[in-house]
Amino acid sequence: MTEAPKKPVFSLLRTFVLADLLTLGNAACGTSSVLLAMQYMASGERHAMNLALGLLPVALVLDILDGSVARWRRKSSPLGADLDSLADVVSFGVAPAAVGFALGLRGLLDGAMLVYFVGCGISRLARYNVTAAELSGDNGKVKYYEGTPIPTSLALVAVLAWAFFRAGPGEHVLGGSTVIAGTTLHWFSLAYFASGSLMASTIRFPKP
Repeated sequence: MTEAPKKPVFSLLRTFVLADLLTLGNAACGTSSVLLAMQYMASGERHAMNLALGLLPVALVLDILDGSVARWRRKSSPLGADLDSLADVVSFGVAPAAVGFALGLRGLLDGAMLVYFVGCGISRLARYNVTAAELSGDNGKVKYYEGTPIPTSLALVAVLAWAFFRAGPGEHVLGGSTVIAGTTLHWFSLAYFASGSLMASTIRFPKP
């Protein structure tokens, strides 16, 4: 039995096209946002949170550009679709949750809402990857989304950014809180719950 030829050590990198590099840039922005949110929690340095918030719109721009570039160049890699979904999980799922946590959503119930939100985002992207073919029209393009696209989570980030830039961190930023069964629930964490629920829903939204 003959052995399969060995692949070059870094052959994966050779499969990337320009669109994939933009997708990796998206993931890099999301990862950096998470790390900066952690730095803000550790040091209280406002510029760290400023950057954490500012990098997520950049991630969105790169997410839009990678698809546009792939269509323009008519060239995509075998990894393109999965790479895009994984990057989106980081930038529009984990990063918004990390920012929310850093800005005060730290109660036990808050944490449950954030975990639920990220889980819904992962589920939504997995469903899209599996069903994209059957949702496509005659031209091969998806006609509608099932559930809100995960980048809509940036609406939550926009509200947090507005409050942070306007008044700074604290209870007033997150809309106050209540105590339920001995644990704190910030009302704004319910917005994460609602966003996650919409992503995981089967409501159809026309694709532009």
